[in-house]
Amino acid sequence: MRPRIMYCVTPAGRVAYSASGAGPPLLFDSGWVSHLRGQLELWSFGEFVGRLAERFTVIRYDKPGCGLSDRDGIDLSFDGQVSAALAVADAVGAGRFALFGASQGGQLAAAIAARYPDRVEALVLYGMCASGGDLAPAEVRDSVVALVRAHWGLGLKALAGAFVTDPAAGELEAFTRFQRASASAAVAAEMLEVYYHTDIRALLPAIRARTAVLHREADKGTRFELGREVAALIPGATLIPLPGSSHLFYHGDWPAVLDALLGFLREHASAGPRLTGRELEVAGLVAEGLTNQAIARRLSVAPRTAEAHVENIRRKLQVRSRAQIAAWVTEHRLRP
Repeated sequence: MRPRIMYCVTPAGRVAYSASGAGPPLLFDSGWVSHLRGQLELWSFGEFVGRLAERFTVIRYDKPGCGLSDRDGIDLSFDGQVSAALAVADAVGAGRFALFGASQGGQLAAAIAARYPDRVEALVLYGMCASGGDLAPAEVRDSVVALVRAHWGLGLKALAGAFVTDPAAGELEAFTRFQRASASAAVAAEMLEVYYHTDIRALLPAIRARTAVLHREADKGTRFELGREVAALIPGATLIPLPGSSHLFYHGDWPAVLDALLGFLREHASAGPRLTGRELEVAGLVAEGLTNQAIARRLSVAPRTAEAHVENIRRKLQVRSRAQIAAWVTEHRLRP
C-alpha cells in the first residue's frame, strides 16, 4: 500500500491524513506516535489496514508534530489532539463514523465518543487504560519521559519491552527506525507526558455508542485489569479478552485482533441483548451452577477470561446476579 497523503488545517496544526478503501468511514488512531507511510512497513500493520479497507474507508492521520504532519507551531495537548482528529473526519466528509483507537489513541477515541455522541456510530478500543497514571508508578513514568527527552535511542530501548514481547534484533531495529521517523525526542516525550497525565474515567460513563474493548490478557504495556476497568465504566460495553502479550495490535497474533474488530463492527444493533456464541455458552454454564473457576476449566480458558465473559453478560442483560443470568437462560431455553 502506498497511501495518497492529503493535508488539512486543524486547531492543533496542519495534519497529514489518508483515506483508503471503500465503505462506511472508520476513523483510525493507532496510538502514541505514527507515520502514515513508514508504519505500513512495520510488521503486519499494512496487512491489518489493508484487510480493514476491504470493508471500510479507513481514515488514518498523523497527530500534530508526528510523521508527515507539521512539526512546528503545534498543540500537543489532549484537547488539541481531539480537535485534530475531528478536523480530519470533517476533511473527508465523515459526519458520522466508526472509531478505532489503540493504546493512547483509545483515550482520544473514547473522549470523542463521549463528547460528540452524534458523530460516533460504533467504538472499538484496544489495549487502553482510563488513566495514564495507572501504567506505572510516578517515579518510573518521570524517568521514562526524561530518558526519551534526553536520549531518544535509549528511551526507545527502555520502552520496547512494553510494546513488543521478546523482540528479535531485527524487530527492535525496525521498531526503533519507525519511532525515530515518527517524532522528535521532544515531541515524543511531551506526548508521552500528556498520556501519563490524562484521566478520562469521568468521561467513559457518557459514551452511548456501541463499544467493544479489546485487550490481550498478558499485555505487558497496559495490564489487562486496566482494560477491564474501561469496559466496566462504559455502559453496555463488551470486553473481548484476547491471547498474547504484545501491546501492539499488529504484532503477534494480529488476525485475532482483526477478527474481533471486524466481528464487532459487523454486528447490527438490536433492541434486545445480543450475546456472542461464547457468551451464550458461558451463560448456560452459569445456569448449571458452575463458578467462574469451573467455567474456566470447562472451556480451557484463563479464570479472568471466564470472569470477563460473565461481566459482559451481566452488562448486556442488565442484571446483577448469577441467579438472574440463570433465569434469563431458562426463559430463552438456552441451557445446554
